Amino acid sequence: MPLHALDQSLWFPPVEDAGEDGLLAMGGDVSVNRLLLAYKQGIFPWYDGDIPLWWCPDPRFVLYPKNVKVSKSMESLIKKKSFQFTIDQSFTQVIRNCKELQRKGQDGTWITDELEASLNELHASGFAHSAETWLNGHLVGGLYGIRMGELFFGESMFSKESNASKFAFIRYIQQLQQEGVCLIDCQVYTPHLESLGAEMIARKEFMNILKTHS
Repeated sequence: MPLHALDQSLWFPPVEDAGEDGLLAMGGDVSVNRLLLAYKQGIFPWYDGDIPLWWCPDPRFVLYPKNVKVSKSMESLIKKKSFQFTIDQSFTQVIRNCKELQRKGQDGTWITDELEASLNELHASGFAHSAETWLNGHLVGGLYGIRMGELFFGESMFSKESNASKFAFIRYIQQLQQEGVCLIDCQVYTPHLESLGAEMIARKEFMNILKTHS
């Protein structure tokens, strides 16, 4: 399929037009309205330099909350209560840490200033959420994502202490399950998330769940 080029008008091509790697379109902007439209259609942004790239891969990497895997070592860590867990208490700091964290194999960050600003707006309007891990009053890990109905689109996480992001992830998944969230979108495969219970499903199945539960 040819790669679609977006302008300033708010639209996306059908997700079936995505290439084998899941790349659907490029360009446009990352305004709040475009981001909301994207997530409602199962599309998420990634950057290549200054150009937004829009993706909808097949298969899709997801986690059903009931299938989250908690190792014995993590169960022990949670019971120790060394870490403290909060939700939406420090969204701006979580975004900033995800943006500035140096990641192995990556040159720079995909969270641009424009995207950061839009995510903060989405948080203020109740769509974007964060989960935080604290140690002795200091923010040491966390994650953020977008909530659409009974789906949560996980975007990024960071950790400054061993297991801090995993702690936030597990605790938040457990909370989301209690709130009736039926699926966590992890977007693309990572061994780390697979170890926590994530799995591949067909894009068609993902889109059906999105249509029913978002």
